[in-house]
Amino acid sequence: MLQLDKKMNIKLRKDTGSHYTPASLASFVTTQILDEYESKTNSKDQPLRIIDPAVGDGELLYNLIKTAQERGFNNLEVFGFDINHDAVETTKKTIKEKFPTVYLDIKKNDFLDWVLETYNESLFSGSEKLKFDIVIANPPYVRTQIMGSVKSKQLAEEFNLSGRVDLYHAFIKGIEKILKPKGTVGIIVSNRFLTTKSGELVRKGLLDDFKILHVWDLGDTRLFDAAVLPAVLLLEKTKDNFDKSSKTKFTSIYVEGKTQKNDPMLVFDALRDGGNNLFKVIHGTLDHGNKYGDVWRLATQQSDDWLDQVKSNTKFLFKDIGKVKVGIKTTADNVFITSDMEKFYGKIPETLKPLITHHVAKRFKANDPIKYIVYTHESDERGKKAINLSEYPNTKEYLELHRQQLSDRTYIAKSNRNWFEIWVPHDPDSWKHPKLVFRDISEQPIFWMDLSGNIVNGDCYWLSLNNKGESDLLWLALAVANSSFIEEFYDHSFNNKLYSGRRRFITQYVEKFPLPDPSMKGSKEIVAVAKKIYTETENKKVLELEEKLNHLVYEAFGLNTKKVCR
Repeated sequence: MLQLDKKMNIKLRKDTGSHYTPASLASFVTTQILDEYESKTNSKDQPLRIIDPAVGDGELLYNLIKTAQERGFNNLEVFGFDINHDAVETTKKTIKEKFPTVYLDIKKNDFLDWVLETYNESLFSGSEKLKFDIVIANPPYVRTQIMGSVKSKQLAEEFNLSGRVDLYHAFIKGIEKILKPKGTVGIIVSNRFLTTKSGELVRKGLLDDFKILHVWDLGDTRLFDAAVLPAVLLLEKTKDNFDKSSKTKFTSIYVEGKTQKNDPMLVFDALRDGGNNLFKVIHGTLDHGNKYGDVWRLATQQSDDWLDQVKSNTKFLFKDIGKVKVGIKTTADNVFITSDMEKFYGKIPETLKPLITHHVAKRFKANDPIKYIVYTHESDERGKKAINLSEYPNTKEYLELHRQQLSDRTYIAKSNRNWFEIWVPHDPDSWKHPKLVFRDISEQPIFWMDLSGNIVNGDCYWLSLNNKGESDLLWLALAVANSSFIEEFYDHSFNNKLYSGRRRFITQYVEKFPLPDPSMKGSKEIVAVAKKIYTETENKKVLELEEKLNHLVYEAFGLNTKKVCR
């Protein structure tokens, strides 16, 4: 098929969310769909009605038609939509030439508009609607920020969605409306919805509208040119789908390293074509979580047993000892944040304070701050408040130079805030207490202790204790967070990695990190070792202490240091 994707400029591809499907991935999805459909059909002579709601370069439809005919399905009715004129015309021409006996109806139209016009229950409640046996789809992935709030709100209202709406959320709802009972869906989507809070509505919708037969998380396999981490879902339209006792198959495939030989466990040719990558393939079942809408994870017996052992030795979670927060957000960093003191011409703002950013990140103890912030808030007996500019003449003079830019932040005025305020300051009094600070994205956890009262920027997260007097509890948390144990806990619990094995250390994950009983002898030893690492300057000794710490943390949770193979 013609690779139209190569002709699209980067902005157009980003705006439309168009990432056309590689042929080998299309072949894999096709095989899964037809294997499932064949297992429940009694006749191959009946019409088989197929639709692709976003045909792109036609690779999915081409593979599905070709394979269906090879399997004896010769009565095919094929439908499709795309908003790209060239994509529609190219796909129609190719399919007509290759498969002249197939009934073909591909239109230049927005699939979602067509669904709303054709399947509006209030307008067509008594009419016969076109329903489909098979849907194969790689819907456009357009996030709210690109789509715009107006379009996002419109889709939310029309498809009964709430929260942050991405375009493919609406496609999934639209697909449900056009599918026959027992109809089969093979769909390629971003894997973000599996493990993030923002994906809760997608997870709920899938559980409400479909029986989920198999999930393949293809992670960092780089099957697409763009930075897309894909997942493939095999679905069936069935009533009363949500059943926590059901066993949905879940396969996870991530890059494990480099090798000169292909991994024999690869599931399709697209990965074999990926050069000398070695892939880690894990087969298990889908764990829906403890309550409806929880994040999803891949479960195996070994993994579940490991987590049960951790749970039996857990006294607290991180969220029990303090609230995990993201750092400050100014919405005008060029004004408030600087590393260039000369810009103040000797009149240093009185409210200038050191600012921790990811640039100084190190495990246990970070480097000294290299950036500063003109901080516009202070505390009194009632809590946080904006400073009185008249009390800080240098600060006032500097901010007045940027008054136009700061005043243009209309959302500040709408929230009855002063024109000069930073947007998210946190309670200024909270900065002075000891706190854990950590990076968002890293392969290895990077947590450190801040004892200097520094402010934390929005590119990092932080946690301080609810009970400020229990300082050793914070050191215990620091040790656990930086241990190899927590890497294994993360992988068993969240199954969310980006490219090159990088993990996301964000609030929804870190707040669930476990802590052993702090009163145990082993916990006290862990705290002592963590404090030694903090003060040690010789790298060799630090590495030795970290190795000792890893063993102590595993032992505190009743485990040995050998990783469990899932």
